[in-house]
Amino acid sequence: MTAPHARPADEVLADLEVSPDAGLSEEEAQRRLERDGPNRLSRQKPASAWRLLVEQFESMVIILLAVAAAASLALGEIAQGIAIFAAILINTAIGFYTELRARRSMEALLRMEQASTTVRRDGKDREVPADEIVRGDIIVLERGSVIPADLRLVEVETLRCNEAALTGESMPVDKTAEPLEGEPPLAERHNMAFKGTSVARGEGTAVVVATGMETELGRISELAAEAGGGDTPLERRLDRLGTRLVWLVVAIAAVIAVIGILIGRDLSLMIETAVALAVAAVPEGLPVVASVALARGMWRMARRNAVIKQLAAVETLGAVTVILSDKTGTLTLNRMTVRHYALPDEEVDVERDESAGTARFRADGRDISLDDDPVLAAAVRVGSLCNGAELGETPDDAKGDPMEVALLRLGREVGRPRPDLLETMPVERVEEFERDTMMMATWHRAEGDGQGGGQGGGQGGGLLVAVKGAPDRVLEVSTRVMGRNGGAELTDEDRDAWLRRNEEMAGEGWRMLALAQKRAAHTQASPYEDLTFIGLVALVDPPREDAAAAVRACRDAGIRVIMLTGDQPATARAIAEAVGLYDAGDDIHVVHGRDLQPPDKLSDEQRERLLQATVFARVSPEQKLNLVKLFQDAGRLVAMTGDGVNDSPALKQADIGVAMGQRGTDVAREAADMVLKDDAFSTIEAAVEQGRTIFNNIRRFIVYLLSGNAGEILAISIASFAGMPLPLLPLQILFINIVSDAFPALALGVGPETGNVMQEKPRDPEEPIVARRQWGAIAGYGALIGGCVLAVFVIALYWLQLGETMAVTISFLTFGFARLVHVFNMRDIGSGLFVNSITRNPYVWGALVIGVGLMLSAIFVPGLSDLLQVELPGPTAIALIAAGTLAPLVIVQVWKAIAGLGRSGQP
Repeated sequence: MTAPHARPADEVLADLEVSPDAGLSEEEAQRRLERDGPNRLSRQKPASAWRLLVEQFESMVIILLAVAAAASLALGEIAQGIAIFAAILINTAIGFYTELRARRSMEALLRMEQASTTVRRDGKDREVPADEIVRGDIIVLERGSVIPADLRLVEVETLRCNEAALTGESMPVDKTAEPLEGEPPLAERHNMAFKGTSVARGEGTAVVVATGMETELGRISELAAEAGGGDTPLERRLDRLGTRLVWLVVAIAAVIAVIGILIGRDLSLMIETAVALAVAAVPEGLPVVASVALARGMWRMARRNAVIKQLAAVETLGAVTVILSDKTGTLTLNRMTVRHYALPDEEVDVERDESAGTARFRADGRDISLDDDPVLAAAVRVGSLCNGAELGETPDDAKGDPMEVALLRLGREVGRPRPDLLETMPVERVEEFERDTMMMATWHRAEGDGQGGGQGGGQGGGLLVAVKGAPDRVLEVSTRVMGRNGGAELTDEDRDAWLRRNEEMAGEGWRMLALAQKRAAHTQASPYEDLTFIGLVALVDPPREDAAAAVRACRDAGIRVIMLTGDQPATARAIAEAVGLYDAGDDIHVVHGRDLQPPDKLSDEQRERLLQATVFARVSPEQKLNLVKLFQDAGRLVAMTGDGVNDSPALKQADIGVAMGQRGTDVAREAADMVLKDDAFSTIEAAVEQGRTIFNNIRRFIVYLLSGNAGEILAISIASFAGMPLPLLPLQILFINIVSDAFPALALGVGPETGNVMQEKPRDPEEPIVARRQWGAIAGYGALIGGCVLAVFVIALYWLQLGETMAVTISFLTFGFARLVHVFNMRDIGSGLFVNSITRNPYVWGALVIGVGLMLSAIFVPGLSDLLQVELPGPTAIALIAAGTLAPLVIVQVWKAIAGLGRSGQP
């Protein structure tokens, strides 16, 4: 069946079997309600607390720890098994609490539904709950109405709808009842009104053609539900790392077990060795430290107005390569503003102080006073008088057409508020804006005003007629032009010149209105004849003050910022230039939504052309979603910002969705991973910086943890191959890994920003969290620490003959203290020896104090020392411990000092 927008209204009514005057009967409405179901959107079931808890255990590291704990219990090592299970519970508790705190289960799509609406049934207008509306219902629309379903307009009177949340169109859209040809984009279906939008002006009647999930809003909700999401890059990296560690443990344990059995070692000893290796290989503190580091980053971002809903998403922004940004409300203020007047004698700029709520006029570098400029004063006065909007105490409280609101706001800022004007010039008549005339007029009692700007064709009297509208229409009915020294005739050449000026300004992205006035003797005088033309006023939804700097910072960081908007190409181009989406002199190409094809229908040339574009205008929700997929398929890590319902599918599909907290819809906030409380694009820049810092910190503490574990594996493996006693017992390893190591690792994980991370290029999205360079460092550090521990163990056991228990005590303390001071080896190559990011981190010093105290407690606390099977060392043992502890630190620091002479970088 032909779409409703392409058919005459009477045909649509006939198909739906309804009369616009009588509406449906109650009986028929009830029948259709039972047939089609309520006018509701599908509920998206929020993640349960139980599901969040289960997710904490879906980690290879946790699974391996659980296996090690079970093996310990099977061998009768009860304390060891309990200790490992305690490590698992600590990690899951921290992750669960933080995720639960961050997760907001908002059933946002339902909140958008109006409680009731005016419906015509049985020939009478009455209020009906929105969820009881059915196809064929006749809806009565008036200013302020929220559209309850998708409607085909039947009759309209100056009807304009605000569709910004659905289509991205920043201005209210004029509506008509006439059929449209072809398949225009959603934003250009002017004879339709869509669920979730609202009436900005005028009134009308319409027939319901779609309800619930059949509406455009329902379709968008389905796209959002079907859109991807999945694991974040950090989660994928940590999972890959956990899988590698599992295979590493299995391989090493298998090799040692086979060799041990072949050389006749006891089977139970081999199992104990395998458990020790498992505990040594797994960084038990990794999940805890990762959760805390991410939580710390989440709280830091919250203080900087970025609320993270999912813990692992904290790091994702630091790796993004492309930001697909909505225009309205994200790069711009989503508030129309008067910026310029083109008057007969001068060009006047409007400069405003938003914090003070004032504005001033400037021309040719000088300030202009309204008292000294009658033409400018007339322009401001007409803009305020010929107006149907209302101002509130705050910009968000204003009601009406955004352009009219902007004119009223300017009048108030320059001392000409409409209420004051109406005290001396009360309204006598209003001619509402009509789509046919594209103009509006108001009559005002103005006896002795003396500023009529000419009598306009000989008409005079005590009324001032104020007119504003489309420039071509106003110029067409104007016969004179106002001047500073009096009026003059408006010639055809003058009209052409003004039209060219209007086209030039509109081409720069301005929204243009023309202003005119005349004197009249009575209210029955035609408003659109013999007008005196005053000039043009240019309005714009201005860029956010901090947007340009934030865009530049992202571009310097190697991140492409691309604009997606439902607005017109000229407006999109102007904003793109204003916020610096491209460099001066670049040939910017704006891709129109009608030129976009689904990804599977694109040729390689078309695909590459789209990947290189910077601005996309008049794009639909599905096209936004397809563009996100297009960039993801090309290997980009995509962040999507938006505030409207139309952005929600793309927000959910993106690697990280960023919604606006102030002006954003609940739908967008629910679909996103991050919400900006201040709606500022600059907050994204701060979040990118924080995300990069978090990744660097996580990589640093992973290197720290795994290098120590590598040392444990080396020492145990060599001792096992050599037939020696184990230098470290499983419970001792667990104590070091969980209790002692965790605090320095935490200090590294929550450390402040280091270096200029915003000057670095984005990481490869597929780059592992532990790359080849880091594995090399882990192996080197591990060999150094493990070798020193094994050396002092051999010296104590075989050369000094101190006994097995004391030798194990020496290797345990050597390893524990060596890992504590190993934190200083995590400084960047090229940084200062004594002043660097590690020594400036106060958490590191606190962690060392705690770590040293815990290691000493292992010796001096009787119950703990018995559990760990250690004894008090003597002077000789202490000397060995000191030598084994400091040797790795000194060797690494000397190497880094030499390496730092030629380059710099991470540890």
